[in-house]
Amino acid sequence: MIHLPIRAFNVDIARIADATSNVTVGTMRMQFWRDAITKALAGSPPKEPAAVLLASAQENLQSRSEGIARLSKGWFLRIINAREQHLANQPFPTLVELETYAENTYSTLLYLTLSSLPLSSITADHVASHIGKASGIAAVLRGFPLIAFPPPPNHHSNQAAFGGVSAGGRHGAVLLPLDVMAETGVREEEILRRGADAEGLRDAVFQVATRANDHILTARQMLRNLRAGEDVGHDFEHQHEEGHSYSGREDSNAFAQLGDINRAFGVFLNAVPTTMWLEKLERADFDAFAPSLRSPDWRLPWKAYWAYTRRKF
Repeated sequence: MIHLPIRAFNVDIARIADATSNVTVGTMRMQFWRDAITKALAGSPPKEPAAVLLASAQENLQSRSEGIARLSKGWFLRIINAREQHLANQPFPTLVELETYAENTYSTLLYLTLSSLPLSSITADHVASHIGKASGIAAVLRGFPLIAFPPPPNHHSNQAAFGGVSAGGRHGAVLLPLDVMAETGVREEEILRRGADAEGLRDAVFQVATRANDHILTARQMLRNLRAGEDVGHDFEHQHEEGHSYSGREDSNAFAQLGDINRAFGVFLNAVPTTMWLEKLERADFDAFAPSLRSPDWRLPWKAYWAYTRRKF
């Protein structure tokens, strides 16, 4: 199953910022993965479990598609580059920059998964883009308290446990978009000093969460439009970027597009945990530090099954 190697790669890349001692070491690790991806997709992976799995997945995909489909090296490198740019946990200048980060990581991960089916569909990619952006924005909100107040790197460390130093030796950082923070009047030093009680913080979290929820709502509306025999309602802004090639299928009718959506629906299930977490955040009155946001939700398997069988999220 190609889904698992892609996710294993993503986990390894995402952990680099927390698992390395400084940005320089993290950059070196990112370069290792650039080289590993090149070798893995060429059929000669290094002795790294995720790279070996990806090489096998590439071979399997080419066999199933009779040599037509391949995993895009460019999309793997896009994820690596986006992660590398944020190794130092610097804040996002704007909410649009946060959306771009989500597009280049979470959405791109979904594009890779779709290509592994294999499926080349502008409509499926368009829906995946919105779901990925929602998931990426929600992930930044979910991780925000842990990055602002990083836990000790391990049980044997004598580093500070709360509001102290991260695993990489870096102090806590606030990743909320600076334009949102300015608009809501929240300051980084206030967050690092007062945590959840910082003035304006809930308003800032609300604005960022609203943008994530907007992407979920947009994806839902696209599906409703297709089921009503209409077009999705707006153009796919990334369709001319590298990696998006649809072999003349851009103008396929709503019935054909809906067929692509149904075939790809398992990939879209990322929307389920994202939606559930955003709903929990709303119930917590947009307190990103609320303990309820750290607990697993026993309803997730049932919700995912319901979404898949009914093709709704």
